[in-house]
Amino acid sequence: MPDPKNNENGLLITFEGSEGSGKTTQISRLATSFEDEGFEVVVTREPGGTQIGEDIRHMLLHAYGDDRMFSETELLLFAASRAQLVREVILPSLDEGKIILCDRFLDSTTVYQGVGRKIAAEPVHIINTFAVGDLMPDYTIVVDTPAEIGMERIKHRASDLPDRMEEENIEFYRKVREGYLMLAKAIPDRFIIADGTKERQEVAEDIWNELCRLID
Repeated sequence: MPDPKNNENGLLITFEGSEGSGKTTQISRLATSFEDEGFEVVVTREPGGTQIGEDIRHMLLHAYGDDRMFSETELLLFAASRAQLVREVILPSLDEGKIILCDRFLDSTTVYQGVGRKIAAEPVHIINTFAVGDLMPDYTIVVDTPAEIGMERIKHRASDLPDRMEEENIEFYRKVREGYLMLAKAIPDRFIIADGTKERQEVAEDIWNELCRLID
């Protein structure tokens, strides 16, 4: 790992994976590892991360009623939250030389709305690009977990009732997993695949070791 005192440019590391993959736990552990090395870390999430983004998040995850949310509406709301997060949080933090760990980013839209919801690739790409501008993650970590395991983990969570995304069926989650693996294969220089079926500490060590190798 490079000396944090010489870290003039920030680093954007995004985490992806289907529901129940364990990525939120891994973000917390990675943040601690970076902080122990002397880096300043910003942890954020999508949708959310700003007041506007959090309002959009609530709408996306908990909007229930007689009228279902259309896939196109969902796509645009995710992009709106992302556009705010990039300009309000991520770009200023990168300028200050911080490491940003973001729970989901534009690849989620490519996979969930593109592959999962079957929205054509071109409009998804155009909307993604409009939301983030020239910004792309330096590294993207996919915590890869079979859909069956992810769904089982969701059932055993002690938190509130499942949100809209967590209530999708097994076939949707399988498509999401396949989508992430296809992206990782297409962009191997950016993506890191972590085996989410391993013990949490082992997954954290795998991620840390791979990032140290790549960053060095």
